[in-house]
This record gives sequence, C-alpha cells and structure tokens, in this order.
Amino acid sequence: MSKKKILIVEDDHNLSQLIIYNLEKSGFHCFSAHDAESGLDLLAKNEMDLVVLDIMLPGMDGFECCKKIKQNPKQHHVPVIMLTAKNEEIDRIVGFELGADDYVAKPFSTRELILRVKAVLKRAKRPDAEGEVLSIEDLSIDIPRHRVTVKKKEVVFTHMEFKLLLTLVQRKGRVQSRDQLLEDVWDIESDVTTRTVDTHIRHLRQKLGEMGKLIETIRGLGYRIYEEESLS
Repeated sequence: MSKKKILIVEDDHNLSQLIIYNLEKSGFHCFSAHDAESGLDLLAKNEMDLVVLDIMLPGMDGFECCKKIKQNPKQHHVPVIMLTAKNEEIDRIVGFELGADDYVAKPFSTRELILRVKAVLKRAKRPDAEGEVLSIEDLSIDIPRHRVTVKKKEVVFTHMEFKLLLTLVQRKGRVQSRDQLLEDVWDIESDVTTRTVDTHIRHLRQKLGEMGKLIETIRGLGYRIYEEESLS
C-alpha cells in the first residue's frame, strides 16, 4: 500500500521538521514548504492526499492559500487542516467557510495532529458505493467520481460542499439541523458556530443555480432537500 502524501506549509522551520518527523514516523510521506506560493507550486506538481496549512505565513496567508486550493478544479478535493497560533472563533469560522476540513490551534501535541490527520483522511475517502449516482430533477451526483452535474454540466464543489450536498440528498425529505450537519459533515461540536452551515448552504445554492431551489430552509430547524413529489 502506497504511503499517503502530506504537504506541510509552515514557516517555522523547527515546527515543520517536528511535524514531518512525527508524520513520517506514523507512516506518511511528507513534503514541506515555508510559504504559500511554494506550497501551491508543490501541490500543482504533486498529487497530495492532504495539506497541513499554517495561517500566519509570510506574503500570502493561509486563508488565501486555502481559498486558492479549494477554487482549483484539480485540487479542491484535497483536504486541508489549518494551523494557527490564534484561537479566536472568527478564525475557525473563516477557515471552515473557505473549505478547510479541520482546524488545530497552537500549541498542539503532535499526537493530536496525527489523530486529526487520520480522521480527516478517513472522512475524505471516496464513498464505496461503486457506480451509485443520485439524481433529483436536473441534479446528478456521481458518488464514486465525486462529480456533480446540473443539466449535464459539471459544477465544481469543494470537498466540504460536496459532502454537505451529498448528506442532504441522501437524507432527502428529512430536516437536518445546523448542529447535526456540523457534527456529521464537519465533525465538529455544535458550540463552535452555526454560521458555517449557513454560508455553505448559500454557496451550494449559488453554484446549483436553478437547482438551488431543491434546498429548503425550515425556519428555526435547519435545512432539507425537497421530496420530489412536493416540487412544483
């Protein structure tokens, strides 16, 4: 079995080496960069399984770097764990809204980081429903290929957007609370924020265009995908 490839983008050389040592000791193959531009260049030239990305970087910060990764059709599926010395809720909100898959505040133990890396990689595995395609009206979700089309035209989603849309479609007709979506899609506690869910729902509707109507807001409760028979 080939080793999972992890890109570490961290400007603190000592911390970067510590992370690399422990990840490689745990069976991963690591690449490193000390600024966002070099990290993006490495990501463009190598197929990575996950990126560990510091927020406070020289030049382009980690938020902008994460945004570029998630907006790139060839890279948007790559999970991102953000690192920062800041422990403000607003930083977690911004990170998750940009498509980050997890967030680790410094100082942290390398054991915690390794556990989070393994958890994110596990969540990022393609669903094993080979050949399964879910369709509602002109919306189609090809699960094994991680591909969404609207009127047969592909629409690019970040990993978390895809996971959120798939979760809603798989639970069609059932209301999903913001807390439940935070737990099931982001794997984070509901006391962090609910704004992240609302922002991602807004992005889904924008990208889905006409099919954005499928996502119904249930005031005071959450969201659901309409039952087909209830569509007008």
